[in-house]
Amino acid sequence: MYYEIVPMDRGHIPQIAALEKECFSAPWSEQLLSDALFDPQASFIVADDGEGNILGYAGLHAVLDEGYIDNIAVVPDARRHGVASALLEVFCRFGAVNLAFLTLEVRASNAAAIGLYEKHGFQRAGLRPGYYQKPREDAVIMTREFGE
Repeated sequence: MYYEIVPMDRGHIPQIAALEKECFSAPWSEQLLSDALFDPQASFIVADDGEGNILGYAGLHAVLDEGYIDNIAVVPDARRHGVASALLEVFCRFGAVNLAFLTLEVRASNAAAIGLYEKHGFQRAGLRPGYYQKPREDAVIMTREFGE
């Protein structure tokens, strides 16, 4: 499966908003995505198939030397093809040079995502009880530390 990781631009927002609705119970709106596009602390990237179709996307906010991964989402037909791993790897390479750590929350029941994060060196760092709604579920906090 061919794709290229590129920075998110305004033209990607409608497809990303649709992907958000498909993947998350509390999806980001087009307005929130647009705001993030122009946030100097944010970096959003997409996996583009070369024909203008978004296969996945990921967002990161960096505050000083701390990185917070907002979302990683992949269209169902592109899952299990390395798209999420490639997106996450971009942020891990950035973090290794620029950050003390990367952190994120993931649904406790999302074994596939937890496995992906563990494969990329993230470790379970805590639990946020009842963090997610629709359905109500705990979030596992996962962190990857960089440096010495």
